[in-house]
Amino acid sequence: MDERAATELIARARAETARLAGALARQRDGIVAASEFTSNDDEHDPEGATIAFERAQVQALLRQAQDDLADLDRATERVRAGVYETCERCGGPIAEGRLAALPATRICITCANKVR
Repeated sequence: MDERAATELIARARAETARLAGALARQRDGIVAASEFTSNDDEHDPEGATIAFERAQVQALLRQAQDDLADLDRATERVRAGVYETCERCGGPIAEGRLAALPATRICITCANKVR
């Protein structure tokens, strides 16, 4: 895969992930705003536990999306450095199909399948 194609692939994945992160942030903010109108007693409020769970779940998904954005930024750096298609563990090639499916991956399928 040439540098331009890799950069475009990563840019598309980054845009999609940024949209997801934005939606999750809005959802989290909505949950927080809605919880302001409920009792602060999660233990005795039947809705409290559900709201707390939803807030924690959305926050975890948002954190993962933010981590994914950082991984995609590192992938862009790997493209610029000329090592995007090189496995960080074994130094072998990363298949183009794997990169197409997982643009931020840093390891080849053989290394990914090895039990550590």
